[in-house]
Amino acid sequence: MPTQSEKKVLPYTAAQMYALAADVMSYPKFLPWIAAARIRSRKTMPDHELVEADLVISFKVFRERFGSSVKLTPAAKTIEMEYLDGPFKFLHSNWGFRDQDDGQCEVSFFVDFEFKNAILQKLIGVVFNEAIRRTMQAFEDRAKVLYG
Repeated sequence: MPTQSEKKVLPYTAAQMYALAADVMSYPKFLPWIAAARIRSRKTMPDHELVEADLVISFKVFRERFGSSVKLTPAAKTIEMEYLDGPFKFLHSNWGFRDQDDGQCEVSFFVDFEFKNAILQKLIGVVFNEAIRRTMQAFEDRAKVLYG
């Protein structure tokens, strides 16, 4: 089961990076392996928002849709994602954004998942660390475009 966490300090505010990661509909514009996104529903709570979304992942000949429930908590600048349906046995990820004293932001990312298909799981296992690195890099590159 691939599990990975990564932290990086970026020259943007926590609010900017949170807004970028919370914009699920923009993922196909800049994230590797995300071909499409669709919001199923949104529910606003007093301290957070729950978004159910479908993402289409595309990797080589593999193309699958999966559904997720995303908890957006702006005050804490955290995003938690739980798997609803699709090709995984399970999938969980979370983002955290924390302002630093020097005006930068620490970005933390964690993901844990397992595919139902053992062959696909083996294939992804080989490139998993690179995929996570590229995902973090894609968010950093998108921040440069949006926030200069």
